Amino acid sequence: MSSFDESDAFESASLASRAMAARPTPYLDELNPAQREAVEKLDGPVLMLAGAGTGKTKALTSRIVHLLNTGRARPNEILAVTFTNKAAREMKDRVGRMLGQTVEGMPWLGTFHSICVKLLRRHAELVGLKSNFTILDTDDQIRLLKQLIQAANIDEKRWPPRQLASLIDAWKNKALTPDRLPAADAGAFNNRGGELYEQYQTRLRELNAVDFGDLLLHVVVIFQNHTDILQQYQRWFRYVLVDEYQDTNVAQYLWLRLLAQEHKNICCVGDDDQSIYGWRGAEVGNILKFEKDFPGAYVVRLEQNYRSTPHILAAASAVISGNENRLGKTLWTEQEEGEKVRLIGHWDGEVEARWIGEEVEALQNGTRGMKPYGLEDMAILVRASHQMRAFEDRFLTIGLPYRVIGGPRFYERMEIRDAMAYFRVVTSPEDDLAFERIVNTPKRGLGNVAVQKIQTAARENGVSLVEGARLLLEAKGIGGKGAKELGILIDSIDRWRVAMLGKAAQHVVEPVVEVDVDDEVIETDGGVFEDIGYNRELFDEDTEGFQEGIVSETVPTMPHTELAEIILDESGYTSMWQNDKTPEAPGRLENLKELVGQLANFDNLQGFLEHVSLVMDNENDDADAKISIMTLHAAKGLEFPVVFLPGWEDGLFPSQRSMDESGLKGLEEERRLAYVGITRAEEVCTISFAGNRRVFGQWQSQMPSRFIDELSEEDVEVLTAPGIYGGGHGGATGDFGSGIQDRVQSANTYNSPGWKRMQDRAGQRGLSQPKESKNTIIDLEAVSSHAVGDRVFHQKFGYGEIMEIEGDKLVIEFDKAGEKKVVAKFVTASTDIPF
Repeated sequence: MSSFDESDAFESASLASRAMAARPTPYLDELNPAQREAVEKLDGPVLMLAGAGTGKTKALTSRIVHLLNTGRARPNEILAVTFTNKAAREMKDRVGRMLGQTVEGMPWLGTFHSICVKLLRRHAELVGLKSNFTILDTDDQIRLLKQLIQAANIDEKRWPPRQLASLIDAWKNKALTPDRLPAADAGAFNNRGGELYEQYQTRLRELNAVDFGDLLLHVVVIFQNHTDILQQYQRWFRYVLVDEYQDTNVAQYLWLRLLAQEHKNICCVGDDDQSIYGWRGAEVGNILKFEKDFPGAYVVRLEQNYRSTPHILAAASAVISGNENRLGKTLWTEQEEGEKVRLIGHWDGEVEARWIGEEVEALQNGTRGMKPYGLEDMAILVRASHQMRAFEDRFLTIGLPYRVIGGPRFYERMEIRDAMAYFRVVTSPEDDLAFERIVNTPKRGLGNVAVQKIQTAARENGVSLVEGARLLLEAKGIGGKGAKELGILIDSIDRWRVAMLGKAAQHVVEPVVEVDVDDEVIETDGGVFEDIGYNRELFDEDTEGFQEGIVSETVPTMPHTELAEIILDESGYTSMWQNDKTPEAPGRLENLKELVGQLANFDNLQGFLEHVSLVMDNENDDADAKISIMTLHAAKGLEFPVVFLPGWEDGLFPSQRSMDESGLKGLEEERRLAYVGITRAEEVCTISFAGNRRVFGQWQSQMPSRFIDELSEEDVEVLTAPGIYGGGHGGATGDFGSGIQDRVQSANTYNSPGWKRMQDRAGQRGLSQPKESKNTIIDLEAVSSHAVGDRVFHQKFGYGEIMEIEGDKLVIEFDKAGEKKVVAKFVTASTDIPF
């Protein structure tokens, strides 16, 4: 059994304590009455119920300083727990500054996991480990679970390792060991969950390894089974302080209770109204039952807000008051009244993104009757990551610098890059980089050796990897499951290309009998073929016909949006994420649907790929000042002078999935998320919604979020134009922003900074059309290289005359196909057609 180092313990000396208590306490003078009350109440259980922006970190660090300054505890007798390393560093730095020296000797100030690692290494043998155990990362954990699933003869496609990993993580968050697993949980994962969990834990012990969930779980088990060890730590940690207590899970809750149940000197700081991580195991009930767990607990409410204006606080308080399961508090501030919360409805999501772009630039220039704000002062907070795409595209179009916080940009996300790689291979089979990315994604049984063989075959024959794989299969240079799956992939790529190009086969035909070069068909002795694939170089001007040669018989092309869905489905990529049970999987599927929906704005896959290439190229912007885009979850703990909250529509926010899965509990967490979003704003808060939104490629009518009706009317300024749900066009109007609606809808006003930047950038690239604007309504008038009345040629529709020009769109009256609207890049002046 591990022995506790008694030299680490410390018995307080009363004389020293009294002498130290006489020290000056200037840090207390900087606290408001409620904060000071929480700091000076050192003994017994204390709940510091701290609202958003009320200075909880300041109060918590002041409490640590007070314990040290008054001699109530030495540094090694204080256990201070946070959730992130950043928060721990900030707390230690603040304590050092307040004491006038660098904090030394506080080994127990850190995150739950970092502290439990220290404890577990001291007592590893009590749970069958050695002190030099290894901590597995997620990839190693998945690899180990995969081995166990295969050994159990379970179909890993139906029951993927990631799903089991998620289940085990949830059980460990609830402090459930294999022998304590309820029957309902043990029956999960094809009725083998409990069995596999036990095998997994056994295998970890054999490897002398743990995962992150074990760090807490093992320490809780040690404390529960070895009271002597627990009692020594209870004597050692004389004071326990916990930050963000509302985010604790069951295992963390039990760990803290065990340590504090003897002396009860525990101070928990948190806000039940900001508990928004239920999806990863956080239990808001932990903070709600604090007084029950520790009878006689002293509750201090920190309600004076130092961040936001009265209108913002009142609006946030009105929304959160709709929750029944809360302890309750009323935020107030001494700041000036400031701007009301602005509420605006838009006709659709594209208008919403365009308006916010205009508004950001107006706030930069100080043309809203307010002081100017820098880009770094502004943030856009969305409920779901797929909402970011519209803003990223918009900002890149007008050249507005931005950063995505808490995750990669939309087109940098793994699932988007994978999908784009599939599209690239279909449009260009010579794209070896794209093929390398997708050849074994999802898994097709192709290891590194098989991939190397493909590369060797391609290099030796001077062909692309796709052709190299085809040659390797023909030569039977690869076998087993990998060969079968690779053959399916190659055949699929061929089939998808046929669907994209519309060409089914090529035939050698006899000489053409008669043909008019302006006609859409050619008549031959062998049949009639549509004029898309024949070789114009074989045209004989003397006979006005074509020589014997190759003519492509064609079939109609498949709509590229439909083709994209088929590619993702038939490749198995969509099902890969559907079978993935990790918390990130639903978001990745939503992003894929958003990607496919975005394709509708382009004429074909090639045009879309070109657009994304330009987007990614434009992201190389070294500008320091950037507007921030992030999810509401990622925004917790941050604050900005200006905050935009788009997409407040029922089903999107509150999330329909959250309500379906968790009912009232899920709705209340969504409401807390709304509260967090509003309280991120210091001076200007704008909430917006759309009457229509393209949801995964399909237009849907949207209803405003139920949270909007919960806002206090006297604190909200409504900017929505009349008729947004009655047939009129919504946009900014009223006293605020007069002229914005006209500028957005007019094709003749392009005076925004975004337009000027676009002109400069287009001039540098030498483009005749701003390709970033393909099929997207933007606030600029494209500089066209064509004129009304010009004769042009389109590869599919033939000859025609330009009737109208709308940005980079041309309305053309084709001789045979009638009137069509096409993108300018797909037509050529008729004089340029070679024969």
